[in-house]
Amino acid sequence: MIGRLRGTVVEKQPPYLLLDVNGVGYELQAPMTTFYRLPAVGAEAVLHTHLSITENLHQLFAFIDQRDRALFRTLIKVNGVGPKLAIAILSGMEADDIARCVREHNVTALTKLPGIGKKTAERLVIELQDRLKTWDLPHAEHLPDNQPLAHLNTNDVLAEAESALIALGYKPVDAAKMIAAAAKQQADASSQELIRLALRSIAPA
Repeated sequence: MIGRLRGTVVEKQPPYLLLDVNGVGYELQAPMTTFYRLPAVGAEAVLHTHLSITENLHQLFAFIDQRDRALFRTLIKVNGVGPKLAIAILSGMEADDIARCVREHNVTALTKLPGIGKKTAERLVIELQDRLKTWDLPHAEHLPDNQPLAHLNTNDVLAEAESALIALGYKPVDAAKMIAAAAKQQADASSQELIRLALRSIAPA
């Protein structure tokens, strides 16, 4: 079981990243909450991982925070929630916000996440109530600003941000609208910053 990796960040293309560990490149999938905290390409990172093995697929998921990995493992135990949907959920909201929605039975906020309809949101609230009962909810912390994923022109930045949202489960039309709205808020934003702004627009107040 691979539970932790330390290596050099080689590529960042949400929701995928490539980590070089002593010459071996590990392709990892991570939520946007991890990408927000990743160092620049070429820097060293320590990631907590979860290995998912099915009959036809081996996937390695990475998290910069152990709490995010813990919630990911809790989410995939919910009926109808697989690893891909769990990553999308963690990308759309901070772990503490998800826990808060569950405790407050805030189904409306959860349905704003990609792939989450009303029935799934209600199931999340019901099945996670006991599992998140002891989840500590600290005061919200400001996430550090990150460097751009790459030096791209404006069109490339928008396209990359839209592609990331689509990969997380958003419909192309919705992804385009969300990124366009984010671009109006911050015209010179990097693709990662646009994704962050777009996802913040659906987070609970």
